[in-house]
Amino acid sequence: MKRILIIEDDYAIAEIEKDFLVINGYEVVIVEDGKKGLENALSGKYDLILLDLMLPNMDGIEIIRRIRDQLNIPILMVTAKTEDIDKIKGLGLGADDYITKPFSPTELIARVKANLAQYERMLSGEPQLSIPKDIAYGRLRINTQSRRVYKDNEEIFIKNKEYELLYFLATNPETVFTREELYTRIWGLDAYGDSRTVSVHINRIREKIETDPSNPNHVQTVWGAGYRFQP
Repeated sequence: MKRILIIEDDYAIAEIEKDFLVINGYEVVIVEDGKKGLENALSGKYDLILLDLMLPNMDGIEIIRRIRDQLNIPILMVTAKTEDIDKIKGLGLGADDYITKPFSPTELIARVKANLAQYERMLSGEPQLSIPKDIAYGRLRINTQSRRVYKDNEEIFIKNKEYELLYFLATNPETVFTREELYTRIWGLDAYGDSRTVSVHINRIREKIETDPSNPNHVQTVWGAGYRFQP
């Protein structure tokens, strides 16, 4: 049984989330305090964290920062519509996805299942027989076995979703994908979600691999269409 940690100071909302998650077969723990939530998260006992951003004693952004120093488990932010800047900060620090209040139970369960499934695929290390161990384009190299990325032979710290997105684009060079297509492929959702998440991750990738992120050589925007990887 997958274990989910809900860090949420509005107990009514947390209980609603818990009820629907339990109905769908998950074991759920609720913590209402930011610092205690972080302590629970770092225990290693959970498969996914459902994290509110506005919390007492420690906000969600700081919790994401500290979790990502130690763990790679999926973090699904729960945000208000007015928290766009915090969404971008959270995604940049390594949160995997976000869901905006108010949301339907169907959307919540779909997002949780998709993020857990993607994480399990990453852990399983499914063999890619047609993909070489190293993918090299100029100064950029991707080691597909270790999931590490190098620029000029220096390792770049890259987070899970950033790696998945870069890997997918690099193994499909010169092919244009819409934001929606990339969201479906990387996050595993086609009916729910905000494809702006893709744009945030694309920008983060460019900051790490491109010499000039504003004029990228590899991860290019095709205006009105989407993104492509240029070898």
